[in-house]
Amino acid sequence: MSALVCRLCGESLLRTFVDLGMSPPCETYPTADQLESGETFYPLHVRICERCLLVQLPAYIPAEDIFADDYAYFSSYSDSWVAHAAAFVDTMVDRLHLDENSYVVEVASNDGYLLQAVVRRGIRCLGIEPAANVAEAALAKGIPTEVSFLSERRGKELADRYGPADLVVGNNVFAHVPDVLDFARGLRALVADDGVVSLEFPHLLRLVEGRQYDTIYHEHYSYFSLLTATRALSAADLVVVDVEELPSHGGSLRVFAKPSASAAGASEAVGKVLGDEAAAGLHTVEGHDGFATSVLKVRTDLVNLLSQAAMDGLKVAGYGAPGKGNTLLNHCAIRPDLLPYTVDRSLYKQGRFLPGTHIPIHAPDHLLEDRPDLIVILPWNLKKEIVNQLSEARTWGARFVVPIPELTIL
Repeated sequence: MSALVCRLCGESLLRTFVDLGMSPPCETYPTADQLESGETFYPLHVRICERCLLVQLPAYIPAEDIFADDYAYFSSYSDSWVAHAAAFVDTMVDRLHLDENSYVVEVASNDGYLLQAVVRRGIRCLGIEPAANVAEAALAKGIPTEVSFLSERRGKELADRYGPADLVVGNNVFAHVPDVLDFARGLRALVADDGVVSLEFPHLLRLVEGRQYDTIYHEHYSYFSLLTATRALSAADLVVVDVEELPSHGGSLRVFAKPSASAAGASEAVGKVLGDEAAAGLHTVEGHDGFATSVLKVRTDLVNLLSQAAMDGLKVAGYGAPGKGNTLLNHCAIRPDLLPYTVDRSLYKQGRFLPGTHIPIHAPDHLLEDRPDLIVILPWNLKKEIVNQLSEARTWGARFVVPIPELTIL
């Protein structure tokens, strides 16, 4: 790699935020015939810029290699996330008075989980999704989709072809782009001069408070506070005018931005969130210290629990095969001796293995056959949804383990 410099301001990156060692790409799920082949591990060494305070992971893996034709994440497998997206569409239709004459664009539109609600409203829309296999699922639903990464040039091309958008949506994509400035300029190119850009991304404040270090993986290049997100958007002539705090993904922000020419003053909510960040120390370099130490307790507690369960002869299983779970399991060096298998609703992942740890992935019905004593919920942000889905497990006395923010047994 070349010298490490901040992707937002160009300053040299010299200060560590947290170093999680080496891990394979979190969405590469090997098949049985690939288990005897080698896997490439890359650093998970996160830095903080001492000038602009952006917390960031260097682009150890190009985005083109991560979001390839066999990308494994399909948003629609989470019922709560689909409901979250539908509720957002309802809110924005009312807030922006969207109708059949309006135009909505979603960047990183995945399998159409959100735009399907726009289509049902009879509103013209377009999805932009870099993973071709995921985009095919959206196209099959009748959702117009361009297979592409967003850049300033691409944004201008699509705006020339389809027109400027009244609303541009980017849910859980802002952190996924290595060139955050070019991406932000692409958002500006897509949106009308009086339009709105809505971005959702995990909030660095909640990551730190909740020790959510498993949300650090190679496709998450940046970890935004409202302060650093505002700085990135302002470089593209987008002004943050409002923000909402959301419970999704352990605590996220939904930021609303407008082109500077049409942006009014910021809402009270913007000032409130910035104040909370400052109070937590996130507006200084030194305020980020201590996170690296706090994650060690998460690892110690989980490894101790699973080791004791193995010695006691308890049956243990996992639920879910999310990217965040792979960061956690690789950092904890948990292998099939401590977690014999996990289950996942994704048909793509079933029959494959977790990267690095090689823990097998089964269909959820396998839990009913095996009747484990402990079920480790790897997508802990969906624990309520998962516990409800697995209510039958209570009949044989199964308990649920949630490892983050602290080890909890339900």
